[in-house]
Amino acid sequence: MSEETFEQMLEASLATTTIHVGKAVKGTVIDVKPDEIVVNIGYKSDGIITKNEYSNDNSIDLTEAVKVGDEIDAIVLKVNDGDGQVSLSYKRLAADRGNKRIEEAFNNKEVLTAKVTEVLNGGLCVVVDEVRIFIPASLVSDVYERDLNKYAGQDVNFVITEYNPRRRRYIGDCKQLIVADKAEKQKELFEKIKEGDVVEGIVKNVTDFGAFIDLGGADGLLHISEMSWGRVESPKKVFKVGDTVKTIIKEINGSKIALSMKYEENNPWKHAADNYVVGSEVTGKVARMTDFGAFVELEPGIDALLHVSQISKDHIDKPSDVLSIGQEVTAKVVDFNPDDRKISLSIKALSNDDEAEATEATAEDAE
Repeated sequence: MSEETFEQMLEASLATTTIHVGKAVKGTVIDVKPDEIVVNIGYKSDGIITKNEYSNDNSIDLTEAVKVGDEIDAIVLKVNDGDGQVSLSYKRLAADRGNKRIEEAFNNKEVLTAKVTEVLNGGLCVVVDEVRIFIPASLVSDVYERDLNKYAGQDVNFVITEYNPRRRRYIGDCKQLIVADKAEKQKELFEKIKEGDVVEGIVKNVTDFGAFIDLGGADGLLHISEMSWGRVESPKKVFKVGDTVKTIIKEINGSKIALSMKYEENNPWKHAADNYVVGSEVTGKVARMTDFGAFVELEPGIDALLHVSQISKDHIDKPSDVLSIGQEVTAKVVDFNPDDRKISLSIKALSNDDEAEATEATAEDAE
C-alpha cells in the first residue's frame, strides 16, 4: 500500500470537517479586501464574508475593521457560492446575539448610543450590534426638524420603545430623553433664579418683537421694548442667533421668564428732573408722530410729547403737515410728571416768549 503524501492527508483531514447552511463556524482572517474578507474555517474551501454580510453600516471600511490574523465568528449561508468557496455572514450571527442585547435594553429601558448610519425621509437608522434600529422623525427631537441630514454620522442617544424580532421591527426614541433632560434642567434653573437676577444666556431666536434667550434650562423673552432705554428699530439689527448676552430677570410667571436690558444705573430718568426743568428750552428729534401730536426724543430713553396744538400759533390739522421724522426741533418744557415719566413740550410757548421779549425791547426803546 503506497504512502499518502502530506497534501493528501491534509485534504483528507479537512474533508472530515463538515459544514452546512446555518452552522456557526469560527475561523481566522487570512486576507482582507475592500469588498470582502477571506477566512480559513478549517474546511477544504475558504469562507468569504462580503461587505454587505459583515455589517449593516455601509460606510464601514473592511480594511480598518478587520486585520489578517483576527479570529472571527460567522454563520454559513452557502456551502458553495458558485466559485467553490463558502459564503459566510458575520452580521447575521452578530445580529442574533444583538437581538438579546436589544431585548435587554428594551426591558431595562436602557439608554443606548449609536451612530446614525442612514437618513431617510421618515427618520434615522442606527445600528447596535448589527441590529438595525429605526428612529421616526417625530421621535428624533422635541421640536420639528425640517432637515434630518444634520444627524448623518452623528452619535444619538435613545431608548428602545418597540421590540419585535419576529417582524424585525425595532423602534428607537430620542425625544423622551431630550424632554426629560430639559425638564430636569428647567427645574434646576427655576430653583436658583429669582426676579432681579442678572443672568447670561445664548440668543436662540430673533423675531420682530423680541429675542428668545436660552438660559440653560428654559428660554426667556427679551421684548423689543426691554432691549434698551432708547428706541430699538428692529431686534434683528441688534442680535443674531448664537450671541451671548447678559440680561436682568424682570418677571417670572409660571414657566415664562421676561427679561430686560434696562439696567437701572443707565436709567436716563434718574436725572431727568434736573435736565428738563419746566420753563427750560430743549432740543430733540422727532421720533414718531400721531394725529394728536409728535413725540420728540430728547435723549435715548426719554421722549416728550409735542401736542399738535403746541406746534404753532397757526392752526395745524396734524403734525405731519409741518414736521418730519428725524427733524430737529427746539421747544419749551411746559410740564414734567416724574411719576408717569411724561414731559410736555411747546414750540408755541417758545414763540410767545420771543414775542414778549421783542415787545419789552420795543417798549424800552420807546422810553
